[in-house]
Amino acid sequence: MRSYAPAAPLAVSGDAGIIRFGRHVWAVVAAEVSKLRHDPVELATRAVQPTLWLVVFGSVMAHVRELSTGNLRYLDFITPGVLAQSTLFISIFFGIAAIWERDLGVLQKLLVSPASREALVLGKALSAGARGLSQAAVVYLLALVLGIALDFRPLSLLGVLAVIVIGCALFSSLSLVIACLVKTRERFMGIGQVLTMPLFFASSAIYPLDLMPGWLRAVSVVNPLTYEVDALRSLMIAGGGGALGVGADFAVLIATAAVLIGAAARLYPAMAA
Repeated sequence: MRSYAPAAPLAVSGDAGIIRFGRHVWAVVAAEVSKLRHDPVELATRAVQPTLWLVVFGSVMAHVRELSTGNLRYLDFITPGVLAQSTLFISIFFGIAAIWERDLGVLQKLLVSPASREALVLGKALSAGARGLSQAAVVYLLALVLGIALDFRPLSLLGVLAVIVIGCALFSSLSLVIACLVKTRERFMGIGQVLTMPLFFASSAIYPLDLMPGWLRAVSVVNPLTYEVDALRSLMIAGGGGALGVGADFAVLIATAAVLIGAAARLYPAMAA
């Protein structure tokens, strides 16, 4: 069976190598963003889920007196969690697109292109971030309509953008790792569905960490979504104040994303086998 590998391994020594690597990454991102631009229906359907969570679930749960969220209204508290959940759902099923690309022969063409596998995977990860930013626009518009206390300071907005891109890169790389291992759409869909809800509920997206039983709080510590939600709450909501600290949140997210991108790059060529 034919073995597919990049034309050249990652080699970015010197300015020319860095520029070439950046161009390859950008080519992948541009191709993915082009798909999104030509499919406005996807953007419309993606708006349904956060609308239901904020308008229906958030409004109902706001009347539960035992659910203490400190100085924040419950709708303010849950908005960053809804945004994190929306980007998680976008990213965690990103690997199925890679399986489709393999079945259509696109993956094989990518692997024999001059781009290194690291550039291909990083481009895929960043393109998931671009989709996540489109979802952030939807959530921000909903939040404005609902009167959420958003923080519009420039540094806070830049921080939110960075968290979304890093979070999407992290979970899309995890998705790609899973796709490389299972290699079939049916298996991937099953695993993806099993992962999404535990990741979501074992985070501080819809309730504070302090309300969790001890075993669930222990799980949340190793859940990357916990740190994404905490960072978004600190940066997105006026007076939000995350429980873990923005610096620690970014450190965990960046380190985890780097590990998963590296693992995905190592496994990516095996998908074509």
